[in-house]
Amino acid sequence: MRKTLFGVLLTLIVLFTFKYCGDKQEQKIQLQENSALIQKQIKNVGKLVVTEGHFSEVFTYKNSKAVFGDMLEAEKRALVIVNADVTVSFDLSKIEYKIDEENKTLQILSIPREEIKISPDFEYYDIQADFLNPFEAQDYNTIKETVNKQLMKKIEASDLKSNAQNRLISELSKFFILTESMGWTLIYNQKPLTSQNDIKLLL
Repeated sequence: MRKTLFGVLLTLIVLFTFKYCGDKQEQKIQLQENSALIQKQIKNVGKLVVTEGHFSEVFTYKNSKAVFGDMLEAEKRALVIVNADVTVSFDLSKIEYKIDEENKTLQILSIPREEIKISPDFEYYDIQADFLNPFEAQDYNTIKETVNKQLMKKIEASDLKSNAQNRLISELSKFFILTESMGWTLIYNQKPLTSQNDIKLLL
């Protein structure tokens, strides 16, 4: 009787051990599959998000200098029309993140800053220059530098950057939807994000 009871007990222990190990292995495989899926989705989202704009401006360039002491003033001027294509982009392939399989968390470590690219087209009209103060390469460089600074101010004052950030938020929301659907937690700056509205905290 004792031998029979001992045999049954031993069989139960063996079966329980195999089941426990099997459950652990299944959980490990599931975690690895989840991790691979998250990495795949991050790679899919990791694309260039671009918002485009166009600016047209008219500038008047003037430059004068004194010659022969202060006896004469030589002046040059030009009318400059600028048509510029502008892009504000986020390269999401540069996002830094950390996956914690054991705790089922995806932690966003850093998000790349926006990249602003200005492609201006210059047209020069009514160029007037004095023999003693001719137009030179430096004048064109000065015009380009000044125009780029003015365009950057207009970009900052426009809704181009905010539109680009809205598109970025839309892309980042996919991370939250993915982790929530899998029972994982999305974390940024040591804080768990509990809703899509929290995505704005990433910026």
